[in-house]
Amino acid sequence: MNDDTTTPPPGPVRVPAKLTNGGTVLPIVRWGTPVMHARTRPVTEFGDALHTLVRDMFATMEAAEGVGLAGPQVGSDLAIFVYDCPDDDDVRHIGVVCNPVVELPEGRDRRLDSTEEGCLSLPGGYQPLARPDLATCRGQDVDGNDIELVGTGLFARCLQHETDHLYGTVFGDRLTARARKKLYQQHESLVENYPDDWPVSPKLVEGEPRRGRRSSASAFIAE
Repeated sequence: MNDDTTTPPPGPVRVPAKLTNGGTVLPIVRWGTPVMHARTRPVTEFGDALHTLVRDMFATMEAAEGVGLAGPQVGSDLAIFVYDCPDDDDVRHIGVVCNPVVELPEGRDRRLDSTEEGCLSLPGGYQPLARPDLATCRGQDVDGNDIELVGTGLFARCLQHETDHLYGTVFGDRLTARARKKLYQQHESLVENYPDDWPVSPKLVEGEPRRGRRSSASAFIAE
């Protein structure tokens, strides 16, 4: 997901640079494919095969202009996601999380932000979805070390969205039936612009409004 205005300043980078470059762009799996709606299995081996997957996921996310991408979206059943996403202060976060668990505020500390959300696995569709504006994500990095991330704004939304994918949940599952119907109508009106192997093959036309990475958390394309 590219910034419509300016690229956020660099912030915490939690992945070696060699794993964010040199990957192969893969087709993004669409909603309705079984892997998208099944719970993933834990990452237990943190070797070369995982590093190759991470490189390919970063390459695919960049080609699709996403801020996050989960394993199932490239056909993997592993509990992993990558991200390149700004937070509420426009600080850019880059990294990978294996076996994530998200903790959300409760009681008085819980503040919901209703913002348009979209998914790279359902291109062209966006609907407002209320989510907590703060999220803590714990898991392992690409080498198996324990990590903890705290996200605000768009980054908080990204952490929740991507972790949902690893439990077989797409954001449409969290919408009302009416909003979900609108979401699918938007997708159907634009899906012909996206080849079956997108983003290996680029979008055919640039007819829809550009919804890239923004300096504020006003739109989200994930996975």
